[in-house]
Amino acid sequence: MGMEAPVNPTTTSAWGQLDELAEVFVPDLRGWFESEPNRAQQWTRRVGDLHVDLSKNLITSDVLERLLELAQQCNVGERRDAMLRGEHINVTEDRAVLHTALRRAPDDALEVDGVNVVKDVRAELKKIYAFADKVRAGKWLGASGKPLTTIVNVGIGGSDLGPVMAYEALKPYVQDGIECRFISNIDPTDAGETTKDLDPETTLIIVASKTFTTLETITNAKVVRQWLLSGLRERGIIAEGGSAESAGAAGEQSAGTVSEKEAISRHFVAVSTALDKVEEFGIDPANAFGFWNWVGGRYSVDSAVGTSLVVAIGPERFEEFLTGMRTVDQHFATAKPEDNVPLLMGLLNVWYGNFLGADTHAVLPYSQYLHRFPAYLQQLTMESNGKSVRYDGARVDYDTGEIFWGEPGTNGQHAFYQLIHQGTRMVPSDFIAFANPTWNLRDECAGENGADMHELFLSNFFAQTQALAFGKTAEEVRAEGTPEEIVPARIFGGNRPTTSIMAPSLTPSVLGQLIALYEHITFVQGAIWGIDSFDQWGVELGKVLARGLMPAITGDEDVLASVDSSTRALIEYYRAYRRD
Repeated sequence: MGMEAPVNPTTTSAWGQLDELAEVFVPDLRGWFESEPNRAQQWTRRVGDLHVDLSKNLITSDVLERLLELAQQCNVGERRDAMLRGEHINVTEDRAVLHTALRRAPDDALEVDGVNVVKDVRAELKKIYAFADKVRAGKWLGASGKPLTTIVNVGIGGSDLGPVMAYEALKPYVQDGIECRFISNIDPTDAGETTKDLDPETTLIIVASKTFTTLETITNAKVVRQWLLSGLRERGIIAEGGSAESAGAAGEQSAGTVSEKEAISRHFVAVSTALDKVEEFGIDPANAFGFWNWVGGRYSVDSAVGTSLVVAIGPERFEEFLTGMRTVDQHFATAKPEDNVPLLMGLLNVWYGNFLGADTHAVLPYSQYLHRFPAYLQQLTMESNGKSVRYDGARVDYDTGEIFWGEPGTNGQHAFYQLIHQGTRMVPSDFIAFANPTWNLRDECAGENGADMHELFLSNFFAQTQALAFGKTAEEVRAEGTPEEIVPARIFGGNRPTTSIMAPSLTPSVLGQLIALYEHITFVQGAIWGIDSFDQWGVELGKVLARGLMPAITGDEDVLASVDSSTRALIEYYRAYRRD
């Protein structure tokens, strides 16, 4: 179905009915909860380990019925099935969209373009797992014969955000003695700060770039390569002026003087499909792990892009991570529409954005381990659905995309929750929390047995969604003895929509479930809007212009004269103040 024209959602009967509902819609969460004793149960769903409470959303049975009709009229189910079958629904790049194949069961089969892609995925995973086991066991040795204990992942976009988010989220599962660091920004500060206290003898560098041409990644990889070679040369590990005799295959050598080529082969691996460019860089193609053009960068953490994560937590835990994703994939593919969590959450986002005027969406994890999750979702959602044409090239005449943002609670409470509670803008918010903490700490100064810090923490989680939903009336404020002149400032309007997601604890499986949940939420919204959620041409223009401006920055006056006056003045300022 890849090339057939998408449905313009505004032409459907369901869209028109939702428009009519929105015009007269008066949210009343207090009243709804009073008149519907079972509202919480009615609007709570389960997917895998995730307990998803939708009851504090601005949703009624009538609205839900129209939203489900909208999904049907926009062929969301058909487009989902086409994606899962491997049809080329990424039409501008003529590609299948098969991140779900990365976590299919080992005994599954899925033939796409004449190839059993599951077989290919499992073969690549087997290579990655063998490599990770070798590093974790201390058997992959560096140029001086020492085990490699610090992994530096060099990538950007999906080749950085996914691995760093998952590594931070799963730190309790990281093997003792192994540390991962991440370099993404072309700002030299990133590479400099990340490597300044590392020992080159015990550092493994993973360069993640599908094409091995990404400017930021390859520039950073060259800088880190120079850092490594200089460090090893200063210690006499690399032979001056040429190669020394090899002591064996990479990863199994004994200590001794080596050539630059050998040092690179022992300290660098690649995640790429461009083996010729990997070899040209100096990395042994045997030390390269690949993935496929049907894996988008922002959907790639469960592919070879997650190699650093596999090394950190081990193949067994990584399989649990994949299993969690698969659980949500199967739910999305098979659950009835009224029980399908990604479908319902995606439709709620459409309701808020297209009918109730919301522009942004907050994700508020009450877990410090998920402190990079909102940033990860920014790429997933905004790179996917930040589009202004449908996938047939027709310009949209309705809003698409949302601005995703957030920080962990309770930090956000002391920063931006003011606006969510009492501002003029509606900000639908997802709250995420876990029943069991990793660190079971108590405030021993509070009471006879001390206060359980996690319970104190979660009391905020529960209280915030309660306050946002039900607010505080002027009468309630006055009843507290508040002076009349400040009563208006202390009123909370309520009816601020939230979704609460809970799980027993943050495990590899649960993290996989959360990632897949938001992948499919993003898909649902893109399908409603009729856009291609899987290309990202919007990132290209600035990159092309940056390459064209380099001569002007380095002194080419003709190129400088050809650019607009603002850009020219900024470059001239830089050249005037840059110190050698």
